[in-house]
Amino acid sequence: MYQMLCVLLATIVYGTAIGHCQTTQGGLTTATFQSSTYRDMRQILAHEAPSGAVTVKASLGFPERARDRYPAVIVVHGLGGYRDSHEGYVAAELRKAGFATLTYDSFAARGTTGAALQGSAGYLMPGIGDAYAALRFLSAEPRIDADRIAIIGFSYGGEVAHLAAFETLRSALNPGSELFAAHVAFYPGGNFGVIAEAGAYTGAPVLMLLGGKDENLPVTKIESYLAYARAAGIQAPIESVIYPGAYHGWTAPDLPSARFYPDFVSTKKCPLILLGRKAPALLIDGEPKPFDPAVFAACAAAAPGYSMGYDAAVRTKSIADALRFLQRSLRP
Repeated sequence: MYQMLCVLLATIVYGTAIGHCQTTQGGLTTATFQSSTYRDMRQILAHEAPSGAVTVKASLGFPERARDRYPAVIVVHGLGGYRDSHEGYVAAELRKAGFATLTYDSFAARGTTGAALQGSAGYLMPGIGDAYAALRFLSAEPRIDADRIAIIGFSYGGEVAHLAAFETLRSALNPGSELFAAHVAFYPGGNFGVIAEAGAYTGAPVLMLLGGKDENLPVTKIESYLAYARAAGIQAPIESVIYPGAYHGWTAPDLPSARFYPDFVSTKKCPLILLGRKAPALLIDGEPKPFDPAVFAACAAAAPGYSMGYDAAVRTKSIADALRFLQRSLRP
């Protein structure tokens, strides 16, 4: 169950900018873009050719106010896959604020679910691969300003939004000139960071929105990561906002008030896995240590599950915070 997190071997997708729009319904255009499959992380980081292909169905939406070119935001779903009441709602708020949006379901495109994939070899990598495939698709759309495309995500998607800022993954998945202009991670999973070295991030700003009661990603875990980077003389491009009473999943209206979900895989007791130009490492006591699959397997198996709970007030506040960050970061 913990194979992906323990050995860093993952099924990963790689996309081209090839895509097309098909129909228009309710102001949203149904589009498709192409992604491809890699066998594992090693194949990706070695810049080897992909192993297969997948077509991702997406919804492309534009603000009502007409303009020549729009800034855009790719919205990456959580573990439950895309939902109109969740990711669709946030995308609508983004369009009201003047951003074009692209939404899709990486799990559905592969005939699976997040629940089926969690903890497996194919867990996070389809999300990051689809994100860069979506970036190339939008960059080729004449109505989109290719220099002002951001990515946001929730939980699973929040982790993807952070991973998309890693230069090692960007250069492997997207060897062209396109890169995200900004990244917003709503309560990310908190599995990965980067080894503190120059050029570890793409340079685009990252906003992390964290819950003070999020058991899956304790705030201290991110604070320790940022302290590690500062101590190494590298300033991670991460700004964080903490909502003291918020649990994991506060933006998802189909969740009840706080409830513990024992069957979800969690790395809350595990050190961050640090990716870099060489071998991965574990962040232990503020220092990168050699990656040990046994150590990671033990901590993941020892503390499964975490609480989640919807909070309407925090949802409103966090979306407003994200919009301010995007408006500032994507300003022409």
